[in-house]
Amino acid sequence: MDIKRAPRPWYKKYSTQISATLLLAAIIIYTIYVALSPRQMIIDSERVRIAEVKETAFIEFVESEGVIQPIKTIQLNASESGYVEQIACEEGAMLHQGDTILILNNPELLRSIDEERQEWEKSKRSLHEQKIEMEQRSINLRIQTLEQEYQINTLKRKLTQSREEYSMGIKSRAELNIVEAENEYLHKRLTLQIQSLRHDSATTALRREIIEAEHKAALRRLQNATKRTERLVIRAPCDGQLGHLNLIIGQQIAAGNKVGELKIMNQYKVSTQLSEYFIERIFPGQPATIIQREDTFNLHVSRVMPEVKERKFAVDLLFNDSTPHNIRLGKSYLVKIELAQPEQTIVIPRGDFYAKSNGLWIFRLQEGTNIARRTEIELGRQNPEQFEVIKGLKPGDRVITTGYNQTGNAEEIIIEP
Repeated sequence: MDIKRAPRPWYKKYSTQISATLLLAAIIIYTIYVALSPRQMIIDSERVRIAEVKETAFIEFVESEGVIQPIKTIQLNASESGYVEQIACEEGAMLHQGDTILILNNPELLRSIDEERQEWEKSKRSLHEQKIEMEQRSINLRIQTLEQEYQINTLKRKLTQSREEYSMGIKSRAELNIVEAENEYLHKRLTLQIQSLRHDSATTALRREIIEAEHKAALRRLQNATKRTERLVIRAPCDGQLGHLNLIIGQQIAAGNKVGELKIMNQYKVSTQLSEYFIERIFPGQPATIIQREDTFNLHVSRVMPEVKERKFAVDLLFNDSTPHNIRLGKSYLVKIELAQPEQTIVIPRGDFYAKSNGLWIFRLQEGTNIARRTEIELGRQNPEQFEVIKGLKPGDRVITTGYNQTGNAEEIIIEP
């Protein structure tokens, strides 16, 4: 007799289809969950940098590399032409005012001085001879005047006697007239002689002035020519360091040619170049700093060059007081020039997040967790070290500032210790 079997349960009959359906449903649910959940990424803490948002003094400044230079450089030029006879000191030597740097030789100048000296000596002899001649002429005129006076005095006595003899009838009127005419002639002649003497004195004085002026001019020419020999010796005009002395013995130097430089070393300046973007924000007197190790040195802008070359302009700065102890010409320092007065504001350090988000968002860590989420922010001013935060963050928040090249499109970062 056959035994009747019980029918199979429907779920066993369709178990394969049911399992496949459940698996598909699970996959769909997981996909929806993943799609709706924030995109996450796990990053090692050593590959990112976390900084704290702070409210502190924000200083808007620009950084640039500055080079130490002397406060002033004097160009040394040859006042006279000649060839180099002696180089008294080497390039880089520290000189005091009046120290000899270079000695030139100019044979043509020496010949010119000899000619001027001969001309002066000739003028001196001529002056002496003309003085003697003029003195002799004056003496002769005075002698002639004296003789005229003597003749008049003699004739005066003769005229008195002739008048007495005429009154006594001894002499005729004609004889008296002859004596009187002679007396009148001698008086007129004496008057002309005196005028001639006066004129000669004036002429002599004028001639003396002329020849003395010529003699002095010859002396000045000689003195000037002699002084030119002093200019063959090039000396330091003040204390400083000698530079750019590229000469050799025997080299010909033309008048006015540069022979070297003297760098004034009693004070230093820092020269730098800034982008033309800052040209309207840099003015003389603006504060600046140099940090060397743990020491800070204060400076101020002393001069701003108005010319823009290759989209940059030059700026000179002076130290306010102390300078670095190991300061050297040509040494470079990082200079910070303040563009505005410090202001209290919320700031975050600079980082590569700005390049990734264009400053529109940043990863902010949730308080008490190691999870950082994208947070929209708005940034304001910036300097080479900080960004000003206008909104989106508050003091005490912790944010990721670097490591964004590893975050991809993640919206949530899990920081592994």
